[in-house]
Amino acid sequence: MLAADSTGFADPVLDAQSTFRTLMDAFARPGSVQRLAPRLVPPAGLAIGLAAVALALCDHETAVWLDPPLAADREVAAYLAFHTGAGLTTDPREAAFALVSDLAALPPFGSFSVGDDAYPDRSTTIVAAVSGLAEAGALRLAGPGIDGERQLGVAPWPAHLTGELAENRALFPRGVDLVLVAPQAVAALPRTTRIVEAR
Repeated sequence: MLAADSTGFADPVLDAQSTFRTLMDAFARPGSVQRLAPRLVPPAGLAIGLAAVALALCDHETAVWLDPPLAADREVAAYLAFHTGAGLTTDPREAAFALVSDLAALPPFGSFSVGDDAYPDRSTTIVAAVSGLAEAGALRLAGPGIDGERQLGVAPWPAHLTGELAENRALFPRGVDLVLVAPQAVAALPRTTRIVEAR
């Protein structure tokens, strides 16, 4: 059942386009912190930044996997169905997008689709909520779209993700892409990005 006080984008077309452009900027400049200004009211169990990205990316042709806390919340499922038309899947390998409310509880990347050599784009994009993103921090990043190195602060940053991202990068052109979403900001770590150091 859709929560009575929840809303989608204030202006569905313009807000979706603005959020999508912000995401494209984040992918073009991996590890950069891009500002979000979502104008919507999601259910209590769905972080506002996560909701904004989902509404900008998902439609009736996309399969979406929800992590256990989100999947257990009927209002979240109803909200996404009403505002995007996307179908939910319980199999992460079938998902075009995975929405994760707790980065520390993210399943191993190998649980998701990494695409194949002929169709690497058929991989899962993981969109995970975090409490904060900063342009300076413990992660030093390198790779395409980064001039030299770039720093990124992620709160929280589970230590095991550093190794998982290295293994994911080794699969190129296959692999998942990771989007980190704070309430008012977003950063992307595509499969081509290398973590030089994680202090």
